[in-house]
Amino acid sequence: MSDTGFRVLEHEWIVLADGTRLAARIWLPDAAETVPAPAVLEFLPYRKRDGTAPRDESTYPVFAAAGYAGVRVDIRGSGESEGVIDGEYTPRELADCCEVIEWIAAQPWCSGAVGMMGISWGGFNALQVAALKPAALKAVISIASTVDRFADDIHFKGGAQLSANLSWAATMLAYQSRPPDPELVGERWRDLWIERLEGEPFFLEAWLAHQRRDAFWKHGSICEDFDGFDVPALMLAGWADGYRNTPLKAVAGLGSKAKAIIGPWVHKYPHFAWPKPRMDFHRVAIRFWDRWLKGVENGAEDDPQVTAYILEAPRPAPRREADPGRWIAIDRWAGGPVRRLALRDDGRLAAEGQAGSRTIASPPDTGIMGGEYFTLKPGAELPADQRPDDGGSIVFETDILPEPLELLGQAVLTATVSVAAETALLAARLVDVHPDGTATRIALGVLNLAHRGGSENPGPMPPGKGAAVSLALDACGYRLPAGHRLRLSLSNAYWPQVLPTPGAAPVQLQLEGAVLTLPLLGGHQNIAVPEPGNPDPLPTYIEHTAMATRHAVARDLTAGETRYSILEDTGAFEHPDTGLTTRQVREETWTLPLGDPDRASGECRWTTEMSRCAWSVRTQSVATLQCSAESFAISAEVEAFEGDESIHRKTWRKVIPRELM
Repeated sequence: MSDTGFRVLEHEWIVLADGTRLAARIWLPDAAETVPAPAVLEFLPYRKRDGTAPRDESTYPVFAAAGYAGVRVDIRGSGESEGVIDGEYTPRELADCCEVIEWIAAQPWCSGAVGMMGISWGGFNALQVAALKPAALKAVISIASTVDRFADDIHFKGGAQLSANLSWAATMLAYQSRPPDPELVGERWRDLWIERLEGEPFFLEAWLAHQRRDAFWKHGSICEDFDGFDVPALMLAGWADGYRNTPLKAVAGLGSKAKAIIGPWVHKYPHFAWPKPRMDFHRVAIRFWDRWLKGVENGAEDDPQVTAYILEAPRPAPRREADPGRWIAIDRWAGGPVRRLALRDDGRLAAEGQAGSRTIASPPDTGIMGGEYFTLKPGAELPADQRPDDGGSIVFETDILPEPLELLGQAVLTATVSVAAETALLAARLVDVHPDGTATRIALGVLNLAHRGGSENPGPMPPGKGAAVSLALDACGYRLPAGHRLRLSLSNAYWPQVLPTPGAAPVQLQLEGAVLTLPLLGGHQNIAVPEPGNPDPLPTYIEHTAMATRHAVARDLTAGETRYSILEDTGAFEHPDTGLTTRQVREETWTLPLGDPDRASGECRWTTEMSRCAWSVRTQSVATLQCSAESFAISAEVEAFEGDESIHRKTWRKVIPRELM
């Protein structure tokens, strides 16, 4: 028996049917030697040895102490696993995972019951694998994921392309270019690395080849068959993250099979996320696993279907350490009551309409205060004070609120619009206007007007004619206090988060019949949600170089262009047990010629470093996107170094026609 009550198997091979070996790190309860334990699997490309090690080491020991084997597996072609990755959530990836689940269930230390868990990629494939119904998979916990890969992921939003599409492709190019750790795989590390470098794809080529919601995106979208999804699912997300819509969509589609928890958080596990308050994720997860993996009759199936943190007028800040608000619970989610406000010619949002029209013709760099889709820190990645963006928008406001207004769900704007082009962008924001004028963004929605009838079969706008549109904004949980005002801000640009549509055409908005439908918070209970006992649950590694972050906007008045730049440096940190030091540096720049927004461009540069004693490797990668009115020109390059010697270089170049985008 160990002193901790569990032991860690640092490196285990799982051999697939085709002979490929996947690498696993396993936390085993001591009791599993005599009484087999249920297992929890996390299946990721983010490297168990270094990438996710801090959060794994904060969670799986707690699970092991509670009687669960934790199994953290690197997917094919990542970390120490053999082979080459072939894309994102591909049929081969999901089939590999089904084999892994079968392997786990057959181990003498496993009871035969397996759960899957993960955030982002691991949250996605947990749902996707569950939809395939492997016999041993009994329940999933999915954090910051999606049920619809085209509508609610990092690639497209409302049929418009997100800048995060390039950013994430560059990230994966850098992540997948790193070698396995020689300490674990031995002398084969260099051969495995070269195979990986030669074979890794540039994901953006596939993503831009599918600019509508076709079979490529339907694959892995569980909304295609909610009825066929059989296992209990606990769905979590944060209001400060791009995946905030998923929990409510999941409970609406899956019914009693799903529970939703939405906190104030960025894209992190809830026990160490910001803004605070945090949630004792371990306690919540173990209660869920106890019910569905051990069969404990603890009443988890009767827990409220929706638990949400209702933000109360947080103010934009350089860093939002904590957001004011309260937790509420709703036993059964069926949506709540609504309030309809008309858009009036006098600029008001009110119960009674007033005919008129507005031309929405925003400066092309409207959106610079919008933050990022994919948020990892509670600072400049979150929306800033909205007044600069509102200045380039058409705005409608309520009178000063005589009493609080509480929202939960997705607001919807319905209106008739026309444009003198095949398509244009319509961006809508709900904004909380504080008494001193400070403007906090509550929710964002964007629509490529060519996708007004859906994203499977987009079509050009009718020339010279009005078209009815319905724009659903992101889900929110928010309380505007008395004395505040609610603002609706409309623009035809939201750069750099959303890339411009060709021509950046003005949008003519008809006010007759234009309505904003607000989702009101209905019947609920105010509740207390337990916070973690440990305020800093992540392990401490040895710091060699401090982390750094910077987000900046620069306007070149002579050249007539705006630049948005990002620096993210993880710093160099050494794992105290393995001696492995790692560092990643991301430098990203988006450039917008204000007189010709069709020529918007982006460049993402990454440097990754790994070292131990005299051994060191690094990769340098760059990915670019150059827009024109007709096409997207994309390129990428990865160069790998062992010490100071360049050992491999690969490039990609492709021009992809725009399809009403």
